Amino acid sequence: MGTIVDIPSPGVPLEFGPAGRPAIVLVHDWYGRLPWLEAYADGLVHAGFSVLVPDLYDGRATADEDSAEELMRDLDLAFALSTIADSVQQARAAGALRVGLIGFSLGGWLALLEGQAGTVDAVAAYYATVAPDDHGVVPCPVLLNFAEEDEWGDGEEPEEFIGRLKEHGTPVVSYSYPGTVHSFANASIPSKLSSHAAALAFARTASFLKAQLID
Repeated sequence: MGTIVDIPSPGVPLEFGPAGRPAIVLVHDWYGRLPWLEAYADGLVHAGFSVLVPDLYDGRATADEDSAEELMRDLDLAFALSTIADSVQQARAAGALRVGLIGFSLGGWLALLEGQAGTVDAVAAYYATVAPDDHGVVPCPVLLNFAEEDEWGDGEEPEEFIGRLKEHGTPVVSYSYPGTVHSFANASIPSKLSSHAAALAFARTASFLKAQLID
């Protein structure tokens, strides 16, 4: 089993960019808040946003899949959603009139769940859907970035999830990236990373959120 490591500022959201801009809450995947998220956040700042990156694992992170599964298994769902909601409220308290969520894998699933609460103005999720039993109305636009090769549980397949979103009237845009696997955007996991696809997905995500939160 791989090593679970400590990272700076456990439990404290990292903040990027001037307060008061339209804001993005960036939700990490099952590996935890690894360093690649700082570069992703910097890119969003360059696009005109302020960014908060909460830590759902209280200062723990890993680059190993088995350890990531252990961390995810130990995560309390209510705590995770509360942490994300607190970051949204923090952004609004700092002056952001519009707030969006970006989440990756586990974080994408959580972002989609939080989107159902009506607290944000847009959601972008990477390689994530919501199962029928957890599905509710998402009252804001949604962008979905999928890997070409992935595994899904019953009813979680992208086509079924997108169909449910559309049935509920949610505006949704989706993309699939050829030659990619789950976690293709995570630059801290070189074995999964697809640099070209990650760059394209970032550009599409930033453009989508600019249209929803800035324009």
